[in-house]
Amino acid sequence: MTPVWIMRQAGRFMAAYRKKRQAHSFIDMCKQPDVAAEVTLLPVNRLDVDAAILFADILLPLEGMGVGFSFTSHDGPVIHNPIRTEKQVKRLVVPEPEEALGYVLSAIRIVKRELGDSTPLIGFSGAPFTLASYLIEGGHSQHYLTTKMMMLQTPELWDDLMSRLSKVVLSYLGAQIKAGADVVQLFDSWAGCLSPSDYKTYVLPYNRFILSSLKKFRKPVINFATENAGLLELMSKSGGDVIGVDWRISLDSAWKRIGYSRAIQGNLDPAVLFAKPAEIRKQVRTILSMTGGRNGHIFNLGHGVLPTTPESNVRALVDFVHELSAR
Repeated sequence: MTPVWIMRQAGRFMAAYRKKRQAHSFIDMCKQPDVAAEVTLLPVNRLDVDAAILFADILLPLEGMGVGFSFTSHDGPVIHNPIRTEKQVKRLVVPEPEEALGYVLSAIRIVKRELGDSTPLIGFSGAPFTLASYLIEGGHSQHYLTTKMMMLQTPELWDDLMSRLSKVVLSYLGAQIKAGADVVQLFDSWAGCLSPSDYKTYVLPYNRFILSSLKKFRKPVINFATENAGLLELMSKSGGDVIGVDWRISLDSAWKRIGYSRAIQGNLDPAVLFAKPAEIRKQVRTILSMTGGRNGHIFNLGHGVLPTTPESNVRALVDFVHELSAR
């Protein structure tokens, strides 16, 4: 049977999450281990997914580096003082994860005590490029122009920033594994804005450093990026046991390009979950048929579940995957 979990499966589409959110700010939920653990477990208990994904945020490691940020209700995360100069980059520190992110590691330990060996727990971190884009742009961006200007105009400064972020991400993911995470995922949410040439020069070496260094832990690692259809071969070269793909390419084409020796994760369009159950079932069947009966497919959305998605449709998706892939 094909395993299924859903990016952002512990989130605003769940009524139980919204109820919990009324009593806590988002950042407080992340920083209180018992609350983060409870939210992590919600979809496992209510949706019958095959893995838990740690409730956290990709920006959390930045605080320990000396970067202040906050979350707004409409614009998402905002970096208080965007990092754009050599002096600012030099001030960034590489903290010990137990000191800077001990609350995340405590949440992992709580979740693992609850799950035992019954359900794997997935930890994660934002990839260096995605973290760099937040740091430089100051938040979300449409064109990532300021990020690309640093990358292309001052490559030495870019290397310094990416090297520091790579060390932080590697240390953080390693600490998550030590705390009990069974799998970790590297989220490169914004790498799809890059040309293959720029990805190869300015991103791949740093992701490869992280992914190759994680091999010593002997735990599966998922390498994911959105809008990655033009980057699949390069992502495969950068490493990871599983390559996550979005919905902008068919699963069979993507798997052929990354190589069948590597597992693949994906790749239903999150918008499909607003359709009637019959359409969801149809599209699940289509994706499953593209595997050609091979092992190594993890069913997921091509990106995070959208906040207004009907919770009943998410549960239906999980049931359809289990039903249609049963052997």
